Amino acid sequence: MHPTYQHSSLLKAAIVSLLALCAACSREATPPAAADANAPAAGASAAVSGEPLETRPPNGEDFQAAFPGQTRAPALKSEFALEITEVAKGLNGAWAFEFLPDQRILVTERLGNLRIIGTDGKISAPLKGLPKVYFEGQGGLLDVALDPQFATNRTLYWTYAEPRDGGNGTALAKGVLSTDESSVESVQVIFRQMPTFNSKLHFGSRIVFAPDGKLFLALGERSVPEARVHSQDLNSHFGKVVRINPDGSVPSDNPFVGRSDAKPEIWSYGHRNIQAAALDLQGKLWTIEHGPRGGDELNQPQAGLNYGWPVITYGIEYSGPKIEGGITQKEGMEQPVYYWDPVIAPSGMMVYDGDLFPEWQGNIFVGGMVSTKLVRLQMQDGKVVGEEWLLQDRGRRIRDVKQGPDGAVYVVTEAADGELLRIGRKS
Repeated sequence: MHPTYQHSSLLKAAIVSLLALCAACSREATPPAAADANAPAAGASAAVSGEPLETRPPNGEDFQAAFPGQTRAPALKSEFALEITEVAKGLNGAWAFEFLPDQRILVTERLGNLRIIGTDGKISAPLKGLPKVYFEGQGGLLDVALDPQFATNRTLYWTYAEPRDGGNGTALAKGVLSTDESSVESVQVIFRQMPTFNSKLHFGSRIVFAPDGKLFLALGERSVPEARVHSQDLNSHFGKVVRINPDGSVPSDNPFVGRSDAKPEIWSYGHRNIQAAALDLQGKLWTIEHGPRGGDELNQPQAGLNYGWPVITYGIEYSGPKIEGGITQKEGMEQPVYYWDPVIAPSGMMVYDGDLFPEWQGNIFVGGMVSTKLVRLQMQDGKVVGEEWLLQDRGRRIRDVKQGPDGAVYVVTEAADGELLRIGRKS
């Protein structure tokens, strides 16, 4: 691809074609609805059988997992009944949410609105002061996070698709919530994904603060074939996890600092479209990225390592053919800890550490969009040993998931009348 990334008629055609194939990051059929998620069942801490929940044939028909348990883990079902309550309703295309110290909730809507949900479930008017967003395709206002010192500095961080001359790109901004909570002030853009590119797809993105105060930002690779190859290019931010200081500067211990052939912000590379990221109970970063047709991946990105896209993958093109050479393993490229084929279309992620569900301690939760479910992964020694599907009976695209201050699990659904739901324990 030409280094200036000039727009061409070929690129336009590719984007239009891929939009038709990938409007929701997957066109795969939704699995049949599960039984009522509120019903109790046996076997909370161990698999109820050796059979996986997924019974559909994989898209990668002749692909083989690299190790046992890398996909289709045994089915789990929690032994206690759940209570699902609606905290708020009427959100329009919600993408992310974050708890404020007083238990109210910040929520982003992709068309560019940042709102506050009160403890009474009422949704505020949009806060003023945010930059204009590129609201087309998968673009818009995306993730939101609180500064670790928010209680004293009232600082917020958010990502969005930024309109630019010649295209667009993911940007990370910070600002201060005004005293009257009507606006965000002192706005600064502290990171811009480069290069600028003209695509409506794969912006990422999730913000995660590490225990050392550094900030991880997970980025997409813009989807189209001309762009996705740059997941392997260290002079591009496409398909990368980047690590920066809270002011946007580069930490001196980043893996590619000092190299003339690499952007110093890069932490790991070879990713596709990461829309789920969280820390585990030991403070280590985990991500889950969208595969193409099959091949959603759970990874634990480590400094300087290559996670393979698009050279290796457990997915295929939306149109059917294999990607590149159709290989799933290559020396020097990391294997996913776990993958799904067919996909769940992952968005939003957390690792549970609350007291309300001691049985779920250390479990990973991830929202599923095309699969319209909340996925629970039971972890043991860094591996997935069981999988449970929750909320499938509601048929809602789950865009984000968080643990609340009360130990309950909260999710936001993506729709014109989206909901914020609380998953509690039925007494």
